[in-house]
Amino acid sequence: MRIEPTGTASLATRLAPTALTPLRWTLTALTVAGKFSPITTRRIFAVTSCADGYAAPFAPPPGTQRIPVTVDERFRGEWLWRDHSLEKIREAGSAILYIHGGAFITCGLNTHRRLAAKIGRSANMPVLNIAYRQLPHAHITDTVDDCVSAYRYLLDEGFPAHRIILAGDSVGGGLTFLTAMRARRHGMPMPAGIVALSPFGDLENTHRRAHPNAGRDAYIPTEALGVIARWGFRRDNTLDPSWSPINGDFTNLPPVLIQVGSTEILLSDAERLAQRCAEAKVRCTLQIWDRAPHAFQAAWDLLPEARTAINSIATFAIRQAHDNLASGSTGSTVGNVCDGQPLAS
Repeated sequence: MRIEPTGTASLATRLAPTALTPLRWTLTALTVAGKFSPITTRRIFAVTSCADGYAAPFAPPPGTQRIPVTVDERFRGEWLWRDHSLEKIREAGSAILYIHGGAFITCGLNTHRRLAAKIGRSANMPVLNIAYRQLPHAHITDTVDDCVSAYRYLLDEGFPAHRIILAGDSVGGGLTFLTAMRARRHGMPMPAGIVALSPFGDLENTHRRAHPNAGRDAYIPTEALGVIARWGFRRDNTLDPSWSPINGDFTNLPPVLIQVGSTEILLSDAERLAQRCAEAKVRCTLQIWDRAPHAFQAAWDLLPEARTAINSIATFAIRQAHDNLASGSTGSTVGNVCDGQPLAS
């Protein structure tokens, strides 16, 4: 793997931590409140699961059409594309399955519609945006089931696996890996590529606590995911290692693009996921953006780095889904990026 020097963050990105301070205080308070009490944590889960409704007024980019679809009776989905016709979507021939973030307890179609649609428009590919089941109503194993069901839906709709991109941010970024691994175990063909934005990789918090970025993240407390895993997912007081993508089998996964900020707490997870790809000879590009906040791509209308990053995602998606480079690719590239272009291997 190779790490190259990074450029300097824009003024807007350097000011982002200040703007995000109130959110950090809120998340820190919720994390502290839930750290020692499963009852309090479950109440927090119940409240945060309602947050997606408040994001309903957020509009996708102009010209984006929404088509609600029944992907599976257990969860909702929607197509995001420039046309209202399902027939036109199928004619596109390729698709992006977008798996939103939200720490397994919040967010959904409304919160991530703008980002998913922007990525799709940039790549000129329709996007299937899904609202998988979350805590407190579903375990992570149920969440992965939903993601695999959505992938199967795309295959059943006639989209070839080598024309499908799995993409997601935060826990959604980690779920892209788990989805591909579970699909492979079910004998399903691999997708064309994986795009993971600030991905979580490990439900255990040990590596994040020891990472230099512990305490440096613009708004995510280091202990946040640990609290969720402790009270949300443990069974018989243990976490099954297979629930964390970092412990999965990376053999023969498709090419991977990972984007993450240089001061994020999830830089630890991104680096380890890239290392696992390298060990399995899976082609992986890790882009580390100077001082960019967690999932900064969502602020594409405010941060120049976000727009450049989305263009880089589009380039990767087009290359993998349309140029048929999804198979037979080996090697790994790791680098710090300031201009959004994948580093040469």
